[in-house]
Amino acid sequence: MNLTPELQRIKDEIKGYAVEYGLDFFETFFELLDFDELNEVASYGGFPTRYPHWRFGMEYEELSKGYSYGLQKIYELVINNDPCYAYLMKCNGLVDQKLVIAHVYGHSDFFKNNMWFGRTDRKMMDRMANHGVKVRRTIEKHGFEKVEQFLDMALSLENLIDVHSPFIARHESRAPKDDAESPAAAPKKLRSKDYMDSFINPKEFIDDQTRKIDAEREKRQQFPAEKEKDVLRFLIEHAPLERWQRDILEIVRDEAYYFAPQAMTKIMNEGWATYWHSKLMTTRILSDSEIIDYADHHSGTLGGRPGGLNPYKLGVELFRDIEDRWNKGKFGADFDACEDIAEKRRWNTHAGLGKKKIFEVRKIYNDVQFIDSFLTEEFCHEHKLFIYKYNPRTGKTEVADRDFAHVKRQLLFQLTNAGQPHVFVVDANHGNRGELYLWHRWEGVDVRFDHGMDTLKNLAKIWRRPVHLETKEEGRGRLLSFDGESQSIKDITPSA
Repeated sequence: MNLTPELQRIKDEIKGYAVEYGLDFFETFFELLDFDELNEVASYGGFPTRYPHWRFGMEYEELSKGYSYGLQKIYELVINNDPCYAYLMKCNGLVDQKLVIAHVYGHSDFFKNNMWFGRTDRKMMDRMANHGVKVRRTIEKHGFEKVEQFLDMALSLENLIDVHSPFIARHESRAPKDDAESPAAAPKKLRSKDYMDSFINPKEFIDDQTRKIDAEREKRQQFPAEKEKDVLRFLIEHAPLERWQRDILEIVRDEAYYFAPQAMTKIMNEGWATYWHSKLMTTRILSDSEIIDYADHHSGTLGGRPGGLNPYKLGVELFRDIEDRWNKGKFGADFDACEDIAEKRRWNTHAGLGKKKIFEVRKIYNDVQFIDSFLTEEFCHEHKLFIYKYNPRTGKTEVADRDFAHVKRQLLFQLTNAGQPHVFVVDANHGNRGELYLWHRWEGVDVRFDHGMDTLKNLAKIWRRPVHLETKEEGRGRLLSFDGESQSIKDITPSA
């Protein structure tokens, strides 16, 4: 930690205020970096010891040019780790440094206490360094270009994971056993005397039991027996890979699961951190001379535009709305049963449960649950959360739909599975030719066929056999295929 004496004093002061308010965070270390160093760390996702790849260089160039042209600026960077690491920009003013430190403590509290982060590796800083060492040794042994090409393929598949699998005991995707390995099961008969057997166990009953046994045996022979959402895991276990390739896929999958909760809680996480930096700054930290600067910078954080979604703004305002509703008792059967709009606006039982409720929400919800449970029609109208579309006739972005059900549905669609399509492995021996058959669970939003085909090309290189993706386009069944040389798209009858 290389903080100046003044920043060290400020950090200790803010830490004390945060603890007084009930925040419970990891021990947090702050590092001062100049803008170029901070951009470099940010381009690696906060882990400067990660493996080398051109994607990180591309992100560094984007961040650097954005800063140079005045288009963007990184105020804070905080890592989910125990201890927690956070980076401050040297050139920030004192008000910004205070804001960022308070914001970081909000994030650290969220990382430690939100259940969706509960299964992440709290020593990821060390694991990322180990990943970097392993990849660099692989490059030394097999050559940079060969390893980079495989990394390109693996990173294009990093979203094909099952984000809920750390919390659910899923079935195992084992290869099917040969029928010869297990004796054929006989239908179970009900016990009876010989002379009553034809009545107690009629032929229709025995035939029905036989059909069930055959169906179960056929199901076991299907590979995988159940749809497999963790496509990366399936490839690691069953694709014809060399040891080093399997290691690369495991690294990509491991890091994808580490970052998944951040995508699942972006609105809540930023909203919680913004709520607490706002609370701490306005009640305990700021001096009179700093209020104008703080208000100016804070308003920039919460700024937005029609049609855009600012997670800081939506998150903090929804937390404040929850706190206000639970403080006034605007929940429960009596409140829901009230049909008088004016009465509901005046409703105040002085319940005083707001703080307790927001800490409970912080602990157990993710973004989808947060929006589904607490977004109200009144909130949407107050904050102008509508569906916007560009009008080519006027050249402006305009309100296209104010219906609350439609607004909520579209917002939940954007957040479910972090906006990524749900893709499953359904058959690893399609057509009895060892081809990989994937199924997209269509929920009203079409996949982009150009992206889908690029993904299939990389999958085919890893699987080394043709691959297929069943999906829908405007409700009609479509099958995307790539056989290693050519691609095709054809109409099909959807399986589900």
